[in-house]
This record gives sequence, C-alpha cells and structure tokens, in this order.
Amino acid sequence: MTLEQRMLVCSVFLGLVQIVLSSHAASRQYGYRWAASARDQPMPPLAGVAGRLDHALRNFLETFPLFAAAVLVAGLAGRHTHVTEWGSMLYFSARLLYVPLYAFGVYLIRSLVWNVATIGILLVLSGLF
Repeated sequence: MTLEQRMLVCSVFLGLVQIVLSSHAASRQYGYRWAASARDQPMPPLAGVAGRLDHALRNFLETFPLFAAAVLVAGLAGRHTHVTEWGSMLYFSARLLYVPLYAFGVYLIRSLVWNVATIGILLVLSGLF
C-alpha cells in the first residue's frame, strides 16, 4: 500500500470519527429521543459546537470525494511521487487539524487550514501530469 493510499484510509477513519462526533453533539442538543426517532419533524439549526461539528463534517464530505478520486486515479496510473505523497499528507493533516479548529470556532486559521487541504488535493492531481 502506498503512502497516498494509507492517507486515504486514514481520511476514511477521520470521516467516521467526524460522523460520530457530529451525531453525538446533535443528539445532546436535540435529545436522544430525537436521535432514536424517524426525525420527521423539522428542527431548528444546530447551534454552538454541535453546529460547527456538523459544518465541519459537511465540509469534509465535500472535499473527501475529490481527494479519494485523485489518490485512486494516481494509484491506477502508477503515479507515486514525492509530490503525490506530500499532497496526501497535507490533505489528511490539514483535515485532522480542521476539525478542532472549526469546533472551537477559531477564526481565520481554520480557513487557512482548509486551503492547505485543498493544496494537498491539487498536489496529488499535479502528480498525474
């Protein structure tokens, strides 16, 4: 397994952790009866940490498919370089750092870290050319 593929697997685990954190935070805010229900009734938007964890998860779900596609295509094409390795490490590391920054509402730095993750995806893609 290449380093890029290991970073992809780590990113899958990170996504699962984010799902658990976000769902537990939502359950604490809305109540565990709501969590166990069919959730047919509209609820007010999540607030505070629960809302920020939900936003961080949604953001991960937007970027992860792009990262996964880039890593898988690079693997299929046999493109395994220092650039693709650095890109995959940047993506995972930045996404890992992004979760607590977003959860604690850290202004500006969170956005910079998002850009680092995006640069990671671009580096993996650039390894294809």
